[in-house]
Amino acid sequence: MSDAAPAAAVAGPPPAFSPRTILALVLVGLVSLAGLAVLSAYAPDLRGGDARAHALSKSAVGYAGATIFMKAAGAPVVVSRSRPSRPTESMVLLAPDYSLEPAELQKYPKGALTLIVLPKWATAPDPVRQGFVRKIGAPQARDASALLASYAPKSQITYAKGDGRQVLRGAGGPFSPQTVLRTGRIDRLGALSGEGWVPLIVDGEGRAVLARSAKSPSIWVLADPDLLNNQGLGDKDTARAALWMLDGAREGRPLLFDVTLNGFERGRGLGRLMLEPPWLAATLIAVAAGILMGLHALARFGLPHRRGRAIALGSRALVDNSADLVRMARKEHELAPDYVALTRAEVMRAAGGHAAQEGWLDELASRRGAAAPGELGAEAEAAKGRDDLLAVARKLYEWRGEMTRERR
Repeated sequence: MSDAAPAAAVAGPPPAFSPRTILALVLVGLVSLAGLAVLSAYAPDLRGGDARAHALSKSAVGYAGATIFMKAAGAPVVVSRSRPSRPTESMVLLAPDYSLEPAELQKYPKGALTLIVLPKWATAPDPVRQGFVRKIGAPQARDASALLASYAPKSQITYAKGDGRQVLRGAGGPFSPQTVLRTGRIDRLGALSGEGWVPLIVDGEGRAVLARSAKSPSIWVLADPDLLNNQGLGDKDTARAALWMLDGAREGRPLLFDVTLNGFERGRGLGRLMLEPPWLAATLIAVAAGILMGLHALARFGLPHRRGRAIALGSRALVDNSADLVRMARKEHELAPDYVALTRAEVMRAAGGHAAQEGWLDELASRRGAAAPGELGAEAEAAKGRDDLLAVARKLYEWRGEMTRERR
């Protein structure tokens, strides 16, 4: 007991954190930081939108249901957050607001067919239920000439009174006049009128619900968004009419729902640039280099090198300095004859001969089948450069091995 007590006192308290715990905290911090950087770069793409009328909205006036509905019907559907740089072969659906500048709508790159869905309802976000809206006013007749000026000289939007089931029929183009569809209940059905518009789908009174521009036939306008928005698609009859309208309009083309006009255009920041090809490879290389630098800082590879003197002492330093001077002067080949003489003396001593015995080394070389010393000496005298010196040194090494049998 007397020996154990001092030992416990010397050991002291255990450390507060073990090395494994510290390493785990560092790794968690690095992974969290990397995740935060990626989420920050792609934050605009992760936003689900607000309650306005666009393809990301799940409110009553939004069109998120139309994208899901058309995908289920087998149509290729894309919700585009980036504005195309040139006209596309897709059918493009635009949902502008009346606050949008007409020039913004006009300069948007059009598709093989562009469907402009006009706004109808004045709404406000529901303060109780997130993602819902409340109707704050009934639709009124509106002059849309400014917004649609580049497609027709005069555009007027009017709304019927009351609500109820509506009867739609084709009026030309891909919609046969014999086709008649009854929709669900629609409050104050909208219609488009004015010079320069050709009806494609009309209501029971012959008013154009869907029309195309006579000036630009690829520009179509839907006067009542309740045929496509989430509230309208909640009724199977309205959904059937919407499918008939979109399938007839796209004629097999993909559907592209644009949200850039609604303020959801994807940016090209530095973070996105470094996380997408071709710069993604450079980012991964930089991350790998940082990890290797961190590992190198945590643990050395091998034993630490002892720092030597700035000016070395002793005979070894003198020899090294002399060799460096010879190397700098490029006079190494002039040492070849001396190296031959040194090798001959080593062979004489190892073979038991004596330098005073003339011809003894030549006879030994003849018996061993090796080159004569004189030939090696002549080759050393003829050396003109570093490569010649290396060739002579290699031959001397082979010759010494044959003469002394050191390699056997």
